[in-house]
Amino acid sequence: MARASQEIRTVAGSPLQDVDKTLPILIHGDAAFPGEGVVAETMNLWHLRGYWVGGTIHIIANNQLGFTTDPEDSRSTPFASDLAKGFSIPIIHVNADDPYACLTAVRIAHAYRDQFHKDVVIDLVGYRRWGHNEGDEPAFTQPAMYETIRSHPTTRELYARMLEQRKLIEPGEAETLVNEAFAVLEQAKREADGGVYTSQEQKRTKRMRPTLETPEVITAEQLRSYNEELLSWPKSFTPNPKLARILQRRATTLGPEGGIDWGQAEALAFASILAEGTPIRLTGQDVERGTFSHRNAVLHSTENNEIYIPLQHLFDSQASISIYNSPLSEVGALGFEYGYSVHAPDTLVLWEAQFGDFSNVAQVIIDQFIASGRAKWKQDSSIVMLLPHGYEGQGPEHSSARLERYLQLAAQDNWRVANCSTAAQYYHLLRLQARNLKNYPRPLVIMSPKALLRNAQSASKLEDLAQGSFQPVLDDQRARQHPAEVRRVILCTGKIAIDLLAHDSRAHNDGIAIVRVEMLYPFPGEEIKKVLANYPHAREVVWVQEEPRNMGAWSYISPRLSDIVDNNVTIDVISRPERSSPAAGFWDLYIAEQEKIITEASSLPLKQPGGNYVR
Repeated sequence: MARASQEIRTVAGSPLQDVDKTLPILIHGDAAFPGEGVVAETMNLWHLRGYWVGGTIHIIANNQLGFTTDPEDSRSTPFASDLAKGFSIPIIHVNADDPYACLTAVRIAHAYRDQFHKDVVIDLVGYRRWGHNEGDEPAFTQPAMYETIRSHPTTRELYARMLEQRKLIEPGEAETLVNEAFAVLEQAKREADGGVYTSQEQKRTKRMRPTLETPEVITAEQLRSYNEELLSWPKSFTPNPKLARILQRRATTLGPEGGIDWGQAEALAFASILAEGTPIRLTGQDVERGTFSHRNAVLHSTENNEIYIPLQHLFDSQASISIYNSPLSEVGALGFEYGYSVHAPDTLVLWEAQFGDFSNVAQVIIDQFIASGRAKWKQDSSIVMLLPHGYEGQGPEHSSARLERYLQLAAQDNWRVANCSTAAQYYHLLRLQARNLKNYPRPLVIMSPKALLRNAQSASKLEDLAQGSFQPVLDDQRARQHPAEVRRVILCTGKIAIDLLAHDSRAHNDGIAIVRVEMLYPFPGEEIKKVLANYPHAREVVWVQEEPRNMGAWSYISPRLSDIVDNNVTIDVISRPERSSPAAGFWDLYIAEQEKIITEASSLPLKQPGGNYVR
């Protein structure tokens, strides 16, 4: 949030930052500061280009106790603040029972941050007078400590005595101030209990769901202009010659033959969004180039350390764009981007995982904030999570972005979950998200591709971008030519759809329609019903997925299909068997499993033996 509040994003190029506009303050617990990994991750961000905020004042509320755990059991260092030493951050230890000393510590910390624009830590050494919560009895586990605490005057009492001794207040004046303060609090509680502060929105029995606004169409001529600018750089700048040749291929993809891949579609979407005045912030591991070398948004000179970002030099740009590689961190980095998106609701904020399952490490941010922040705090965010997903034989750790988790968390219109199969759909989805930042803000989770990034079946033509809009469901145009012959409708999403469409059986199998569900949540029930109505003689609807049956979208899709499919139509699923691990570790087994899914879906006999590892 601090970084977002410090930046001016209404300028083209890179945003302007004034670190003195905002003073970031973080409050930690003494057990959490050394114990929670997010603290170390966050402190590692302090001097990185994409995350620098001109220094943060960290205050450790040091109770010398973590719930019921003593310091010797919760850290391996003498002081709770010792982690900061690893980042060369100064530490000020101060007695929390001495208000003047605490004020001095804060003034020193502020002066240090103001002068050097670096982080600083205040270790506020005190104690916890009561238990961890209202029903907790701390004397059960720290009897000696709490015998001392209960006989020790409070900080307020000590401060009042000192003021009276110095004749700065009259005897009894401190107690009068306390009573007055409590009277204000009690009155506020009575008013809250009486419903005085109930908002008009809370009084409504039902909240109306907003409607997604469709973005304006960008003409083919304008897209050509953007593409030309994106493939230009100063004469004095010398990019890698191999990369320059790869990028220049994009100059040939706007003709009738097409060939616009994922990276090019994204760049064109970003260019059009900037021209409309919406700032963009893209971060994550290796996002400047892209994990799979598909983006190459930040060019590096072969002659010096100079970089050039074409998206920051567009003639029509009305807003800033920043693109930063993040450290090898998920929870701290994603938490940073969530806060940025909340404080900068007019900005398209994107975070990309190196592989989709890397987001596992950030699950606490996803569960506690992104998925539920709106329900808990009415806190809106439009952050976009790009999670590479798809089964390509890379093994258990880099195949699945755990789509099932995001669908399980989907409720109360809390976010959008998509799995696009073409570059044009991705282009339109990004523009849709940017168009609705203010009108209909929701996080967007995209199962982004890996092999499809350059797959010819996923590539698009210029007319696909210049016409139409994002479609939650894509019908089978080939099957629509002979709808009466279709007996099986396959519903699928993402890469498996392209595998099915590209299979040899496609050429001579008119009895199957392959329908792609591109937006999984909110569930496009009406759109699916309309598509199914195109095939009146279909006798079965089959959900096909690469993931094991207990993963992927099936558990989410199944009950929803039952609500919209006619009773005389069979609903079934084709997938990998239920598994505890997302994918196989042997290439031969992967090939056998994938071919089994394709052949079953295509109603063909199984031909692939699968090598030595098929069970």
